[in-house]
Amino acid sequence: MPSPTITTVAPDTLRQWLIDHEELTVIDVRSAAEFESLHIRGSYNVPLPLLSEHATELAERLGEQVVLICQSGVRAEQARQHLAAAGVDTAQVLDGGVNAFADAGGDVVRGAKRWALERQVRLVAGSLVVTGLLGGKFLSPKLRTVAGVIGAGLTFSGVSNTCAMGKALSVMPWNKAAATPTAASAINQLPDKSA
Repeated sequence: MPSPTITTVAPDTLRQWLIDHEELTVIDVRSAAEFESLHIRGSYNVPLPLLSEHATELAERLGEQVVLICQSGVRAEQARQHLAAAGVDTAQVLDGGVNAFADAGGDVVRGAKRWALERQVRLVAGSLVVTGLLGGKFLSPKLRTVAGVIGAGLTFSGVSNTCAMGKALSVMPWNKAAATPTAASAINQLPDKSA
């Protein structure tokens, strides 16, 4: 059975939907820290690990109109797949993520500035590759293995659409928010549109 096609919504379309549709639920699947720094007004923060673990419970509260948001669309698409498996097959992913929405003049809430998780991953991965290559040249050729391991990890990340480094970075102290949602708080914050 072929996998479902990615269903996206343009930032301008979402802006109009937020004005026209009371039944629309916007779920931001980024970390609580990312959500604190910038989010769409009226959106709900349900980080991807929480959503993937409790997709069935969340699906029971959602209506037909759901838009999923992240930084670039990758995590939102993973969330869409989890919700589709739980019976919500109408969810859409915001094309370009929260920054594209803000750039399109959408109503956003800005908080403390933080680097996006994807940017942190690029910094750490790039730094490790450069360190491995320089260490291999000046200290020991064996240190080039670091660059190879990071390259293999990034390749696996691209193929599997997962990111172990991103998960590891998300638990670092600088990525912690004042109030990381629990399963109960994330589910209960959503309006019950299943009725």
